[in-house]
Amino acid sequence: MVTIDRATPEDVAVISEILGEIEAYYGGEAVPGSVDQITAALFGAHPVATVLLAREASEVLGLASFSFLWPAAGADTSLYLKELYVREPARRRGIAGLFMAALKDAASAAGCSRIEWTADGDNPPALAFYEAYGAEPRGDKVFYRMEK
Repeated sequence: MVTIDRATPEDVAVISEILGEIEAYYGGEAVPGSVDQITAALFGAHPVATVLLAREASEVLGLASFSFLWPAAGADTSLYLKELYVREPARRRGIAGLFMAALKDAASAAGCSRIEWTADGDNPPALAFYEAYGAEPRGDKVFYRMEK
């Protein structure tokens, strides 16, 4: 049985490993994430994100990372899904749908008015999943990025 739960400090090593897999999936080097950076970002004095993990027994099958954004609409808050990743052997088993249900629960518990995310245009499986899930792409925003 697959369960979705919040990551704990004991999960930092597997989160690091999965971040390396995500980098490789998007064409980068399969370099694990820095354990120190992960620990600070998720479990430090000022956590900047929350990670949910999909588990089956002791095996971690994937992760979803999110943060809260304010303001969303008026004074509302939104949940921003930064990453949803299911490891290769676990794909096509409904795990992404379990993550989306858990994200809806987290958004409701936090009083969010919506869930937002972006998806790479050259990731057809993700686009098809989100469309099948009932989400429609929005063309009213332009995505920007600036390195510091």
